[in-house]
Amino acid sequence: MGGQEIDFVNEAFETNWIAPLGKNVNGFEEDLQKYTGRKHAAVVTTGTAAIHLGLILCGVKPGDEVICQSFTFAATANPIKYQEAQPVFIDSEPETWNMDPVLLEKALRERRDKIKAIVVVHLYGMPAKMESILSIAEKYGVPVIEDSAEALGSSIDGRKCGTFGKISVLSFNGNKIITTSGGGALLSDDEEIVQKARFLSTQARDDAPHYQHSELGYNYRMSNIVAGIGRGQMKVLDERVAARRANHQFYFENLKGAWYKGNGKDFSDNDEMKSGSGIYFLQEPDGYKSNRWLTTILVNPDETDGITREHLRQALEKQNIESRPLWKPMHLQPLYGKSPVYKNGVSEFLFEYGLCLPSGSNLSDEERWRVLNAIKEVLGNS
Repeated sequence: MGGQEIDFVNEAFETNWIAPLGKNVNGFEEDLQKYTGRKHAAVVTTGTAAIHLGLILCGVKPGDEVICQSFTFAATANPIKYQEAQPVFIDSEPETWNMDPVLLEKALRERRDKIKAIVVVHLYGMPAKMESILSIAEKYGVPVIEDSAEALGSSIDGRKCGTFGKISVLSFNGNKIITTSGGGALLSDDEEIVQKARFLSTQARDDAPHYQHSELGYNYRMSNIVAGIGRGQMKVLDERVAARRANHQFYFENLKGAWYKGNGKDFSDNDEMKSGSGIYFLQEPDGYKSNRWLTTILVNPDETDGITREHLRQALEKQNIESRPLWKPMHLQPLYGKSPVYKNGVSEFLFEYGLCLPSGSNLSDEERWRVLNAIKEVLGNS
């Protein structure tokens, strides 16, 4: 917490505005619009709820197909199931680890009549190749839902993530760059879309003196208390981004890592790209800025005398330091094992060799050195 959140929360108590209405709800939406440059925003209970509403607003119905990035958290894909639609998973490209535009176009070319929406993710805060993805989507006339749950504060050529899709989604879950404990937002430049999102998220109550409902609605609207936390968090967002980026720089410099420049299926195409330490990091393409929400590494056992990412994870765990493998691709998940997938092996490679390191905004220097020394101990460095 930044310290100012309690002022907004206290104001909500003092004015007795507790429900999903009030000054904080309106103020948080305005803060998000101002920060991202979006014209309209609706704050809701979770980022997952925002994706679900986005699919509804794109007209996704039972039996439809929705293209979805495979290398992501399940919350990106699950709302497709909520709508009884079929996810079609797209593998990643190696430069950003996000949706591969080549495979996206192949899927659209082969399934154009069935696809009703595209859900693309900025993974770990790294923006996807939005210029190519949006161009392909426009060519086939399919709307893009931009999952920016992990990417608030990231940008491409100065344009903030959360402004690229017809509908964009943010998350304020407890582990995100800023948090409201739980929460999300749906953003768009289309006022009608956001107004409909607000309507659906408050149980789709018709304009009548009694309770009347002509459409299926949801209890998805954010409360005034939670929105107060969000307003306080917005005041320290830039500090949080700076802290996460500093974590990444600390690990990169002290692990003597190299930028990953492989083809997505191995570590490099020539010996000049070898890191020396066997640790690789994802580089920002020109014009891209990642909030570095999580610092991720790839571990090449050929350069570490057989030490794998799993050796590192288990060694850290023994010292009560939590780390995790990169996301297991959706097309490898038991829930989605029978779903169509367009793959190239990139996300499977990343899952096999990748690890997320401790990356909290409040990590102290002492804690970062503790993590670093534990890693170096396993790698056999002094």
